Amino acid sequence: MSISILFGMHQDLPKKLSKRLRALREERGLTQEEAADQCKVPYKNYQWYESGTPRDMRLSTLGRIAKGFDMTASELLDFE
Repeated sequence: MSISILFGMHQDLPKKLSKRLRALREERGLTQEEAADQCKVPYKNYQWYESGTPRDMRLSTLGRIAKGFDMTASELLDFE
């Protein structure tokens, strides 16, 4: 299952997630490649997610990214 349905319903979600990923990565002093390794996702995919370009993302990938940043998927998607 992917979160592309959420992206379709909330067109600003990719941009918000992109900003969140970049902020989390920069807070930790990581390069994109290091963040991708830490999150156990392919580097090119991580680049896409951080670029804000709408792209399908599996829920399992969202979970791996959240875990890589020591948080839950819900916390990762909390943009407030």
